[in-house]
Amino acid sequence: MFTVAALYHFTRFSDPAALRSPLLDACRTHGISGTLLLAGEGINGTIAGPRAGIDAVLAHIRALPGCADLTHKESTASTQPFNRMKVRLKREIVTMGQPNVNPAEGTGTYISPADWNDLIRSDDVAVIDTRNDYEVAIGTFDGAIDPQTRSFGEFPAWWEANKHRFHNKRIAMFCTGGIRCEKSTNYLRQQGVEDVYHLQGGILKYLEEVPQDDSTWQGSCFVFDGRVSVGHGLTEGPHVLCHACRRPLLPEDTQHPAFEEGVACHHCVNDTTDADKDRFRERQRQIALARARGERHIGSL
Repeated sequence: MFTVAALYHFTRFSDPAALRSPLLDACRTHGISGTLLLAGEGINGTIAGPRAGIDAVLAHIRALPGCADLTHKESTASTQPFNRMKVRLKREIVTMGQPNVNPAEGTGTYISPADWNDLIRSDDVAVIDTRNDYEVAIGTFDGAIDPQTRSFGEFPAWWEANKHRFHNKRIAMFCTGGIRCEKSTNYLRQQGVEDVYHLQGGILKYLEEVPQDDSTWQGSCFVFDGRVSVGHGLTEGPHVLCHACRRPLLPEDTQHPAFEEGVACHHCVNDTTDADKDRFRERQRQIALARARGERHIGSL
């Protein structure tokens, strides 16, 4: 089994570019794959590998400026969910496009998974899912509002257009691992919302700690690695990924007439040109050739 560690931490890096190569070297030395993002506001990502390797890389990250108290969430995977290791420099570790948002200056009130159900069942609480539409489509909490955003950067405009709906309501927000809520709750506080809360550790921590019989979660949780989705107990879910549009599919979706592995699914078949599909078919052919040689194609996760 491979250990999977999801992490983020907001801190100020004066020179994130200087941190990139040593971090990448540490990951490669210890057999770790995945993606880590570095920006002036901190670090974010998911990595996977052997237990000892994960521990070594986490120790390296915690030695970075301001990261001593970094926390992470763990799960397991039966196969390596990433093909390679990437450390990327970004303007933001999660893109919201709001330069004045700074979680280090304050966020919403953290609510533990054990207390989350009581909060969201309150009549004066509006529950908002801050994830993208394709993530919400495969699972969310009972009664949660779906903003139907295609990217997190659309959330501020959605809030501006819909804030009148939440007069005299407390706001409870959640996302996969908690990072988007760090920014969205800070943003709402800047907009004058006083009673704003978010699920500590995100959906992943809730699914890890709350028994299924007591859960208000319905469906699966999309994850950004080769497992595609997880369920209660962080067990691997049933979904596969359309490698054309990156949306999650159930096994029965692969029987749809529009599905062609690596080329199209019923979500995206009309969104790409014939030239796009030809390019995707060539990529899929290369993946199949690599698989036949016992290798993993570098273009996949």
